[in-house]
Amino acid sequence: MRISEEAEILKRAVLRYLNGDFVVLEEGDYVVCALTGHVIPLYNLCYWSVELQEPYATAAASFARYCESRIAGVVSFEEKER
Repeated sequence: MRISEEAEILKRAVLRYLNGDFVVLEEGDYVVCALTGHVIPLYNLCYWSVELQEPYATAAASFARYCESRIAGVVSFEEKER
């Protein structure tokens, strides 16, 4: 589902994404996928980037953004592994 009238009734959350967890900075019901624009209820949030601080609706969206980031050189994942 994309942001709709239904989502306007709910409150958008602000999160800090950590490795394997996230911290709620501002209470809310959902976040929006950085790639697709789909609404993700917090109870369904499974994919995000710690480096880019972005949520994703699916594993495919997460992987697509990972590939884009590597190609663009936005995040150097190799340096983080050393």
